[in-house]
Amino acid sequence: MTVLQSSNSTTNKVLGHPLNAWYVAAWDHEVTRKPLARRIADRPLALYRTEDGKAVALADACWHRLAPLSMGKTVGKDGIQCPYHGIVYNSAGRCASMPAQESINPSATVPSFPVVERHRFVWVWLGDSTQADPGLVPDMHQMDSQDWAGDGETIFAPCNYQLVLDNLMDLTHEEFVHASSIGQEELSESEFVVTHDDRTVTVSRWMLNIDAPPFWLKNMRDKFPGFEGKVDRWQIIRFEAPSTIRIDVGVAKAGTGAPDGDRSQGVNGYVMNTISPETAKSCHYFWAFMRNYCLDSQLITTQLRNGVHGVFGEDEAMLKAQQEAIDANPDYEFYSLNIDAGGMWVRRLIERMLQAEGRLAAAL
Repeated sequence: MTVLQSSNSTTNKVLGHPLNAWYVAAWDHEVTRKPLARRIADRPLALYRTEDGKAVALADACWHRLAPLSMGKTVGKDGIQCPYHGIVYNSAGRCASMPAQESINPSATVPSFPVVERHRFVWVWLGDSTQADPGLVPDMHQMDSQDWAGDGETIFAPCNYQLVLDNLMDLTHEEFVHASSIGQEELSESEFVVTHDDRTVTVSRWMLNIDAPPFWLKNMRDKFPGFEGKVDRWQIIRFEAPSTIRIDVGVAKAGTGAPDGDRSQGVNGYVMNTISPETAKSCHYFWAFMRNYCLDSQLITTQLRNGVHGVFGEDEAMLKAQQEAIDANPDYEFYSLNIDAGGMWVRRLIERMLQAEGRLAAAL
């Protein structure tokens, strides 16, 4: 693992999306017996569950006349019926029956994609299915651990997915975009360290002996009623290729040992983010806020979800405006500041994935 403090090079605005990777297609509760349409990595999908509860992802286009299977219905133990002429496909995408004829054309298939259910999500692999290793599903274990509580939502973001990754890898924007909730001057003033390996990038920042911003002061008082005083604050951002970011965040009473690992006098949360490209200019942004304190309080869960929803709404407005500016200035190249070091490494890892798939030139 190497360390990088900053990068000042220019870079193309956006790259493509790797296909040999796991992307979240939906929350697990969204996929039911009723087919669901969702476009992931420029591939329209029909998602549904078999009678025994297994999640299925098929290409959302019938072999016959390309009618969307997601407009159809599930039939039998694992089938889905085209809404146009009634052709039925099984969960492997093979035709099980055709209208008005007994013989089935052997070419009557639709692509079926590997699916893994983990961390409250349904993940799909749209590339080479022989490389679809479930062990490569990004680590989001706080989502379904009994030691953590929380909830989240989905944002449909009208921008390239890498703009969301940039946003999350550099949290100094909080000082300006989220000034009324989680932003403060110390974000820009504090030092940070970036480390990386061949699949991950980590940005670590500590802010010691500072005032807690409104969001964190409320959370401290949820756990420690009447809390007053200075705090030590941390943000540890961990990217896992191609598009998952967990952010270890929190504050603790100043000087009580949080930087050395003792967070008992504080509150700790994880902002869980996984972003699935839809098209080159849109993406599905799945997020949750998980905490390890006051686990039985549904009130705090709801308050935190609604609070983070408001914060991310501010990000959404900025990302939409940024994408519109990119579209209006197609020849403009991004420039990078020191604070962009984490995001630059993310782009390098994505470049390497695209290069390994032989798709880098097409993405530039």
